[in-house]
Amino acid sequence: MAKEKSETPRFICGLHATLHVINGKWKPLILFFLNKGPTRYGELKRSVRGVSDKMLIQQLKELESDGIVRRTDYGEIPLRVDYSLTPFGMSLVHAMEPLCGWGAAHEEDIAAAMDRRPTSR
Repeated sequence: MAKEKSETPRFICGLHATLHVINGKWKPLILFFLNKGPTRYGELKRSVRGVSDKMLIQQLKELESDGIVRRTDYGEIPLRVDYSLTPFGMSLVHAMEPLCGWGAAHEEDIAAAMDRRPTSR
């Protein structure tokens, strides 16, 4: 039996599509640090403080699968691998730059708002 194509669009809007790609706590930070150029895994791990190896590897694999990140294995021993942005990934990072600017401009206000939030018990 042929599968019927849904008439409902996959994404509600462009923002929804973008959020699908950068969802997760670590992906925006990974992209931020990869924007500086090709980066080895260890350097990326040190830059994205607090991320576990398992989560960093998972997020990098998802970004690679989505065509945002390129993994280059140099086939050397000891293992030498680095990660970089694809042109598609660079276009995403350029779209995120205004958000970085907004966050930097309002960092104190954001911190104060977070401090005012009730803590969950």
